[in-house]
Amino acid sequence: MGVQLKKQAIDLGIVTTNGPAMLAFYRDVLGLQYLREMPMPGGSGVMHQLMCGESMVKLVVAESTAEEAPKGGIQGATGYRYWTITISNLTEVMAQVAAAGHKVVVKERELRPGVTIGIVADPDGNWVEFLSVA
Repeated sequence: MGVQLKKQAIDLGIVTTNGPAMLAFYRDVLGLQYLREMPMPGGSGVMHQLMCGESMVKLVVAESTAEEAPKGGIQGATGYRYWTITISNLTEVMAQVAAAGHKVVVKERELRPGVTIGIVADPDGNWVEFLSVA
């Protein structure tokens, strides 16, 4: 028997030591709905909770980390390398991200008929893929 979902979405945790820039990217540039700030157990930082549809993005701002994840997107290393948000305004979002000075990794392009993507990097270099389906 597999998991029995109580919520039709996931929660994604992103750990950073670059809090202000990361919060500005996800809240202000991408426009994710900001819920709250919570202290992390043991006083080791704070968590900002933002909503992306029904999914929660937990932006954990740590005072320090043991190790930094390898850079380089999909081919940079194994493990979680990117996440995808399906949207209806791909052209506008890609332009907004670029205008805010963030790196566009993959310019808007059609993968197959009716499916278009664009990929950007957040301030820590994590990749966010935007997917548009006609």
